[in-house]
Amino acid sequence: MNFLVCVKNVVDTSKMRIDPITGRLDRNGAKSIINPLDLNALEAALSLRKELGGTVSVISMGPPPVEEILRDSLARGADKAYLITDRKFGGADTLATSYTLAAGIEKIGNFDFIFCGQESLDSNTAQVGPELAGLLNIESICSIVDLKYKGENIVEVKRKMNKNVEILEVKLPALFTVSSELNNPGYPSIKGILNKKNFEIISLTADDLKVDSERIGIKGSPTQVRGIRPIIPVKKENISIDTPNMEESVNLFLKAMKKIKVI
Repeated sequence: MNFLVCVKNVVDTSKMRIDPITGRLDRNGAKSIINPLDLNALEAALSLRKELGGTVSVISMGPPPVEEILRDSLARGADKAYLITDRKFGGADTLATSYTLAAGIEKIGNFDFIFCGQESLDSNTAQVGPELAGLLNIESICSIVDLKYKGENIVEVKRKMNKNVEILEVKLPALFTVSSELNNPGYPSIKGILNKKNFEIISLTADDLKVDSERIGIKGSPTQVRGIRPIIPVKKENISIDTPNMEESVNLFLKAMKKIKVI
């Protein structure tokens, strides 16, 4: 079996702030990490490799420093790592990102399982996985909480739909986006940590992928972020109106609404 895991480099949001002048993310001092749910995706691939045999590859798109999360993935047990990197890919939204990743995947080979985190820590769109499956013309199931290989290229998965659990079967090849309930990610091995700097990362550029220049980066992104602002915490205040007089109750209610500037 051939397994592929899509991983993303994100900024630790707990240490990130908004520049009050530009309205953009200020990444200074914020540590870059592998997207947490992508670790669940990687763990799913590694567990299935142990059960079924095969090779686990990881792929990411971004500037050269993204190599660090790929090295971390290799230290955790992945066999191969690919970085799609080129200035031409800068400013990509989910559509352009999915198109570029699909081109990269088609370049490096065929895969039975493709895993993605359900969503990323920095944008929370949950769009790249389904878009990627559509571009690759394979089946996809999102937000899975359990997965079992039943043989003959058939996989049974469970996913939560609000308060209900849905059980589905899908034929490989297929793409799965995983939730944190699927598993508990393991840690890099000591040997992996010591060999991190020696791992090979295979880089792919726009020329390598022969992508349409109108469909990558900013040009291929119909969605663009104009600005970001912090969420202002709302101070909650409970108001109890306890009077048998209807007119007095209404007046107290109106006074409370004016106080919080609802009316």
